[in-house]
Amino acid sequence: MTQRPVPALDWPGIVAEIHRRGMTLTELAKRNGLPLGATRKLRSTPHFKAQKIVAEFLGMKPEELWPDRHHQRKPRILDIAKYPPVASKKEGAPADKRSAA
Repeated sequence: MTQRPVPALDWPGIVAEIHRRGMTLTELAKRNGLPLGATRKLRSTPHFKAQKIVAEFLGMKPEELWPDRHHQRKPRILDIAKYPPVASKKEGAPADKRSAA
């Protein structure tokens, strides 16, 4: 069973750190042109632009504060030996003039 990633700060810690730096969630939203409730609702509702703004204000990445919302993706490389390219159905086929007319 996989363990859930642990965030760098919990929600009360995020709010407390923002207040320690002399800012509020509402003022942070206002200064960045977001709806006023966007940053206040981050505890329960994902808003990726608001998450990015809060994380940048705290000097972190959104993935560090909300790891369960930002999944680590592995690169997907297609194995050509296992899955060869599919030939086009249109390639080499003469045009059917009767159905086109």
